Amino acid sequence: MAASGSSQPQFIISTGNRNPSNVPLIENEESDQIVVPDKKSWRNLFAYMGPGFLVSIAYIDPGNFATDLQAGAQYKYGLLWIILVASCAALIIQSLAANLGVVTGKHLAEHCRVEYSKVPNFILWILAESAIVACDIPEVIGTAFALNMLFRIPVWCGVLLTGLSTLILLALQQYGVRTLEYLIAFLVFTIAACFFMELGYAKPNASEVLNGLFVPQLKGNGATGLAISLLGAMVMPHNLFLHSALVLSRKVPRSVNGIKDACRFYLIESGFALTVAFLINVSVISVSGSVCNSTNLNPDDEKNCQDLDLNKASFLLKNVLGSWSSKLFAIALLASGQSSTITGTYAGQYVMQGFLNLRLKPWIRNFLTRCLAIVPSLIVAIIGGSDGAGKLIIIASMILSFELPFALIPLLKFTSSTTKMGIYANSIAISATTWFIGSLIMGINIYYLATSFVKVLLHSHIKVVGKVFCGILGFSGMLVYLAAIAYLVFRKNKEATHILALTSTESQGMGNELGDSLPREDIISMQLPQRRATVDVE
Repeated sequence: MAASGSSQPQFIISTGNRNPSNVPLIENEESDQIVVPDKKSWRNLFAYMGPGFLVSIAYIDPGNFATDLQAGAQYKYGLLWIILVASCAALIIQSLAANLGVVTGKHLAEHCRVEYSKVPNFILWILAESAIVACDIPEVIGTAFALNMLFRIPVWCGVLLTGLSTLILLALQQYGVRTLEYLIAFLVFTIAACFFMELGYAKPNASEVLNGLFVPQLKGNGATGLAISLLGAMVMPHNLFLHSALVLSRKVPRSVNGIKDACRFYLIESGFALTVAFLINVSVISVSGSVCNSTNLNPDDEKNCQDLDLNKASFLLKNVLGSWSSKLFAIALLASGQSSTITGTYAGQYVMQGFLNLRLKPWIRNFLTRCLAIVPSLIVAIIGGSDGAGKLIIIASMILSFELPFALIPLLKFTSSTTKMGIYANSIAISATTWFIGSLIMGINIYYLATSFVKVLLHSHIKVVGKVFCGILGFSGMLVYLAAIAYLVFRKNKEATHILALTSTESQGMGNELGDSLPREDIISMQLPQRRATVDVE
């Protein structure tokens, strides 16, 4: 048997040398795993680099750009504190997701399937899939806006064309996944560099920016809704499933210190990646707030600032790029949407595999998700045009925020449980902090949902009987929402994780048995597809 082709390996596997001092970081170039040597060294950090950066892409996607631009245009720097709070919360929450995968060898969706009965498990799967579709909507609309800026294609037509981006993406992957990822990252950070440069030109008042970062405030009509959109665009449900699965691609030493080091290094890596995303979001809001609230705006730019969306935002970069501003902004927006598509495909695969024990080919999974996102985007683009499509991005971000508890609560319950995590369970301080963050997010969501519904009823023109009927339906829905959250919060974990949540004595006694159990082959095989070697059989 002779192979006539080769592929670029994304991960490296050990060939069996168990001597910790002699184990190289990369051992076998023909396999698909990254092996972390069982020794104390900061060099190990490079073996853990990757999952946090893939996750951080979701924090600088078109949905984030859209909400950041509107926040700056409407409230100047007043909502910067939301970005700071959301980024800190995201770092803590994402690190818990990584810890769950490292310690137990199972990702969040798999734990849900084992822990919950069929009906709750199915409902959680539906909500997770809905979150992925809601996340894909800004990517669809952002890509459509990019095509409109580049080629003057109508937004509704651009929405249809986004269905082809899956096939184009897969075609580009034939030339090497890492090359594609580097190209996308370069384009995304190009727009970040432009905003940093524009930040220097706009010269926002430093004291006002600091005040916006560290003094919580929600002034003005609609500030609460936009704050929830910012929160939803930052802390995404599907990222929790994604991060807990991506860490399983590494072969972590199964000693107590090895697992602790892995958790610490993943925290450092995630912290660095999310800090970059945080600075990008702050710069976008600051540029938008500074430019749109200046006193020397021309009438056209002032009109754009009144209802700023991705399709109108390129004028913010004219001071840096001149006539090229819209083209480069469009290219970076296109890259941002497509890089987010990669993480969305990953998350969809892990969610389906975890909840249903079912896997699809990446291109089929991506195409199905994209089709579900295209339908509402197309309807809104045809009826409401670019303005309606821009508002749909805000609505999709709010949906993500409302669905966050159904991924966050199981994560907090599992990582705080010694039944699941053993000696690696969250400390009392971490548990208190994370539950406070979760309670704050859920409280804001419920408050906004209730007050918005009451306002809609009071200002509607339907008859009293209709208002009463709608009120009963609406508040019944809120009670169901609260009951579902209460079920997840107060239900005790029943299923123990016996394989990896060990004490130090148990780890020493079972180290050899566990050494062959990670990394997960099914997780590795769901990484971005590679070119297959053609094999001739004689």
